[in-house]
Amino acid sequence: MAHVSGLVAAGEANDPFKYADVVTSTTHKTLRGPRSGMIFAKKELMDKVDFAVFPMLQGGPHNHQIAALAAQLKQAKSPEFKNYIKQVKSNATVLADELKSKGYKLITDGTSNHIVLMSCIDKGLTGSKVENAMDAVHITLNKNTIIGDKSAITPGGIRIGTPAVTTRGYLENDMKEVARFIDEGFKISLDIQKEKGKKLSDFNAGLKTNKELADLRDEVHKFAT
Repeated sequence: MAHVSGLVAAGEANDPFKYADVVTSTTHKTLRGPRSGMIFAKKELMDKVDFAVFPMLQGGPHNHQIAALAAQLKQAKSPEFKNYIKQVKSNATVLADELKSKGYKLITDGTSNHIVLMSCIDKGLTGSKVENAMDAVHITLNKNTIIGDKSAITPGGIRIGTPAVTTRGYLENDMKEVARFIDEGFKISLDIQKEKGKKLSDFNAGLKTNKELADLRDEVHKFAT
């Protein structure tokens, strides 16, 4: 439940513990803790799980990570964290709706969690190019495979998450601006590809010299601060 563990903790996603004998999770994604991991198992399996982790796979415990996780798990029980997760989901919904209204195709036609998965290839760009273009304007997102892709190296989509911006205090109206920034960056990327060609290295070179992209980067920076 790595990506949705924070949502599960807040009661805002389906609970895997009802169905699974073993549940694993990272702790640094929606749970918002340190970069670590957890394994839950039914009591009769726990000795085997513990032995498989140590000494078979892992060295000694990192006590600073354990302490940080303990602090975060306490926070995850609070009303404030539940409100945060609800805002994460609301922000994702608004972002999804705004991107759809601008003509972008969303896989599953929307979102019910913290992730928006968007097609780029139907408009002529790969996810790799859009990831690089957004990175150039200080917007962090991931290239991501979508239905129909033949290679994970040049995927046809991007995924956009809302936990980090929600932690920074973004609300629904702010997400409309984020959607506008992504739309502007996408359009500029199409122009760069038209000018420089479809080769990724040529596209990346074009990102460094494009004035429109530089102006958008300044706008994003001003908005974020």
